[in-house]
Parts: sequence; C-alpha cells; structure tokens
Amino acid sequence: MKKIVYCFLIFPFLLAAQINESDTLSIKADLSLTGFWQGGNVETLIFRAKSNLSFKPFKKWVFKTQNSYIYQEFGQEKADEDALSLNFLYLNPKRRFYPLALAFVSTNFRRKIDLRYLIGAGVTYQILTQKKHWLKVSLTSEYEHTTFDETSFNSSGVAYNGESVINTIRGTVWLNGKYHVFKDKIILSHESYFQPSLEDSDNFRWRADLGLEFPIWKFLNFKINYLHTFESIVVADQKQEDQFLTFGLTLKSY
Repeated sequence: MKKIVYCFLIFPFLLAAQINESDTLSIKADLSLTGFWQGGNVETLIFRAKSNLSFKPFKKWVFKTQNSYIYQEFGQEKADEDALSLNFLYLNPKRRFYPLALAFVSTNFRRKIDLRYLIGAGVTYQILTQKKHWLKVSLTSEYEHTTFDETSFNSSGVAYNGESVINTIRGTVWLNGKYHVFKDKIILSHESYFQPSLEDSDNFRWRADLGLEFPIWKFLNFKINYLHTFESIVVADQKQEDQFLTFGLTLKSY
C-alpha cells in the first residue's frame, strides 16, 4: 500500500507510450522523466526515467529497445536503484506471423538482484492489425541467469537456499495491444506476460501493465498507468508482489 501512495505523488512525466514495431515509420522514440522530492520532517526523493527507441537497421528488420531507471530514497537511505533494458529484434514485423530475438538485462536493489539477463527467441502472431487497433500474442523461450546478493529465499524458493546464482530455461507468453476509442479521445493499452521456468514449476513470474491515455496534443497525452508484478522466487522477508498506480504525461515523437 505504501508503494501505491508514493506513486500517487509523482505527477509530471510518466511511462512512455507503447511502440508498435509493425508501424511503417523508420524511427520512433520517446522519453519520460518522473520525480518527487520532499524535505523537512520527512525526506523523500524519487526519480524515474524511461526511454523507448525503434528503428530499422535493414529493410526487413526492426530493432526496439526499452530502457528504464528508478532511484528512491527515504530519510537519506536508499530504498531502490533499479535498471532494466529490454531489447528486441524483429524480422518482417508487417506479416501476420514473424520471428523475434530478445535480450534483457536488469538489476534490482530492493529484491537483492545483482544481475539478471535473459537471451531467447520466439514468434509473434498479430491478431488485430489496424493502425489504431492492434493486438499481438507472442511465444518465446529464454535462458535466464540471475545472481542474487543473498542466499536465503522464501518458502517457494527453498530448493535454492544456499545458492546465489539461479540458471533456468523459461517459456514466455506475451500479450500486447492498443486501442483508440471514442473517436481517438481515449487510448487503451496493455502489455503483459506470464513467464514460468520449464525446469521448476515453483519458479515463475508475471507482469501486467495497463494504460489509459487522453490526448492533449499530437505529441502529448495525459496518462493513467497501473503496473502489477509478481515473482514466486524472492529473497527471504521480501514480498512477491508489487503494485503501482501513477498519473502523468506521455511525450512522443510520432
């Protein structure tokens, strides 16, 4: 509940818009910055940044990268410092079916993740292909390497106690979509995935990112965003779920 309250306080530049790799534009980019500072009896500092970039390195290829950074400090004590880089390479993304390769790198101070990376590949199927209404489902498989700063885990991860490194093979189902409704006055978007280990049924995670946007100008939208994440394997005394409800603005170049 405290995390939701903190995020209500953040109100200028929020999460960037969702980029569709099947668009005809050769390059698309956006950048978002959020921040909150409070001094006096309660000292709080929160800073967040997120960027999205999509371009065509070759005629039939599209590269998309999403990068984010979060820093939070309460009472001059660091609470979060997380970095996440999601990178995708698509071949012929204008087709109904098309292959993709992916590489993720992340760290998470609060969850005691020193380094996590995933490398994999898969295929995407476009269910809806209209410019203002699109829906996609993807199926991928990845090799994951995660290094923790601690070796004690919650009850779900008791099999990993005594280890600081967890390696596994995962299979992931992705569902992404965006819809313009009420004559483009409202834009609904969602990005979600379910990511189980193919080697350990107790090791899985999921994420749901829902957005509601109200266009103000061609390159500026007011946005309400809800993010819900879950990881079954966390270090001891850490909660498995996180929720964020935020308000702000989306800036984009397209």
